[in-house]
Amino acid sequence: MTSDEDTASGTPRVVVVGGGFAGFQAARSLARRMGDAVDIVLVSPTNYFLYLPLLPEVAAGILEPRRISVALAAALPACVRHAPGEVDELDLDGHRIGWLDPEGVHHETTFDRLVIAAGSVHKVLPVPGVTEYAQGFRGVPEALYLRDHLIRQVELAAMCDDPDERAARLTVVVVGGGYTGTEVTAQGFLFTRELAASRGLAEVPRWVLVSRGELLSGLDPHLGRNADRVLRERGVDVRTHEEVDEATGDGVCLSSSGEHVPTRTLLWCVGVRPDPLIDDLGVEVEQGRMVVDTHLRVPGHPHVFACGDAAAVPDRARPGEYTAMTAQHAERQGRLAGRNVAASLGHGRSKAYKHRDLGFVVDLGGYDAAANPLGLKFTGVPAHVVARGYHLLAMPGNRVRTAVDWLLDAALPRQTAQLGLVRSPAVPLDSASPEVPQHGLGFPHATDQSSSRATFPPRPGGSAEAASPEASPETSSEAPSDAPSSPRGAR
Repeated sequence: MTSDEDTASGTPRVVVVGGGFAGFQAARSLARRMGDAVDIVLVSPTNYFLYLPLLPEVAAGILEPRRISVALAAALPACVRHAPGEVDELDLDGHRIGWLDPEGVHHETTFDRLVIAAGSVHKVLPVPGVTEYAQGFRGVPEALYLRDHLIRQVELAAMCDDPDERAARLTVVVVGGGYTGTEVTAQGFLFTRELAASRGLAEVPRWVLVSRGELLSGLDPHLGRNADRVLRERGVDVRTHEEVDEATGDGVCLSSSGEHVPTRTLLWCVGVRPDPLIDDLGVEVEQGRMVVDTHLRVPGHPHVFACGDAAAVPDRARPGEYTAMTAQHAERQGRLAGRNVAASLGHGRSKAYKHRDLGFVVDLGGYDAAANPLGLKFTGVPAHVVARGYHLLAMPGNRVRTAVDWLLDAALPRQTAQLGLVRSPAVPLDSASPEVPQHGLGFPHATDQSSSRATFPPRPGGSAEAASPEASPETSSEAPSDAPSSPRGAR
């Protein structure tokens, strides 16, 4: 049965692009409302939902990566089918979408409704040397690479006789004082301090946090003030109202002070931009985000909805502005997108998006945190309890395993084995898909898609569609994991 026959038989097909906060919630919300009355296909390069707020704890060795990676098959209703792949063709007017799977085979299908929740990628500014020497922090591969890299630098420092080289290896520069940069610095400093002591080093690793403005700018000042205080009291070198002027193989140059900071670790957390998939769709955009109405519809395409970081959603609480690119908005917009897609198919009523800020939590490692749930201000241990309680409630799965990892971390020293599974060529800063390893280590990017194509399989119980006879069974090839194809690989 072809996808067109599915539509003709009365079973509408809804394709959701992206398995992050927005896409995951959109698929789940729609499935709960319509069940088997709709065919839902979720296209995503990974088969899991990543609970991104806890990614810094993976890099710091507190949590195992699978704790925050919730399998889609386990968390979504059975009527949602996951199509592993990266979208490479999208025809909004023709109601057709195509994607490349992990083995290099191109698939395509038609849709009755489309939900674009492609998320975001690193925002790379035109700073000389950044793409060559900096690492981002948006996915599990990057977290695993950072953890191994920090361990490697400390161990190399422990065997180094040159004091200048040792100091550079024990220095970490984090650019960006937002949510990610602040939490990575807080968790990473404690991790490397413990690691250095275990390797017999008398020096305490130096962490430099560079921020254009105050820490956590745009959030409640209570959160930024407490984060700044905690980091400075620990010994973190916080540089507010500062920028990086240039990155080189042996350090970074700061713009305001002109100082050169020798380092082997540059972490880029300056923010995100919408997925490049949006660039070529021919729709109205605002700062790279698809403009939608308050019901999350794309103007001129009533069958297309967009939500999360990929969408510029009018903020009814702040007329004339768009909602921020946060997990809170993405999650709630995803749920609403599922509801409104169902309404467009005759199930329920459509609703406009309006969200009241419920507050934020910032985990600063150890027993330090800052939180402002419902306007209430907490710091220290109470905020730490609130933060971890919030995360456990917000995660769609793996709660018990995550709580057990937290208990083990409180009782036992952290494991510091360096596995070397992800090397620097696999996590380029300018990747369009930070969720998966790149440079031949993850999805192959075929140059001739016509040589390997397949139509999308039918709904369970339908007749099978034949794949193209010329489709190869497996076209992926893996490069050596330690191949130094960039300056970062040679470090």
